[in-house]
Amino acid sequence: MANQVEQCLTEEMLPLLQKERYVTISTVDFETGTPNVNAISWVFAPDVQTIRFSIDNRSRIVKNIKTNSGVVLTLIANGSTYSIAGDAQLIQEKMEGVPLKLALLEMKVEEVRDVMFYGAKITSEPKYDKTYDAQAAAKLDFQVMQVMKRR
Repeated sequence: MANQVEQCLTEEMLPLLQKERYVTISTVDFETGTPNVNAISWVFAPDVQTIRFSIDNRSRIVKNIKTNSGVVLTLIANGSTYSIAGDAQLIQEKMEGVPLKLALLEMKVEEVRDVMFYGAKITSEPKYDKTYDAQAAAKLDFQVMQVMKRR
């Protein structure tokens, strides 16, 4: 996909964003107007034009998106790095059926770019471990993903 600009997720990317995954989200800070980058993992793409994500509803990300809807998700996959740009909006202030105060947001994909620098490829994708109770984490992950899937 190098040097190409797509208007939606590719068929190869779609399944990668249909499960919990490490991505970064870039927003415009509502106070300073400068870029703000955070790592998130609860993402779900129901189709090639839409990505849903869940975060703590007190997060600066929510405030940033309410002020400026432009966002960029960065996905590291398939040996490359992708910039997925679009507009996001708050769908639910507090997700029903989830014990934490999590917000549900939805992004409309407008542009997908392969932004990996020339002559290189990613040889190992980011991995992470949950540092709290594994059973509690699995239960919460399941609850969050179920809400995002049925929206």
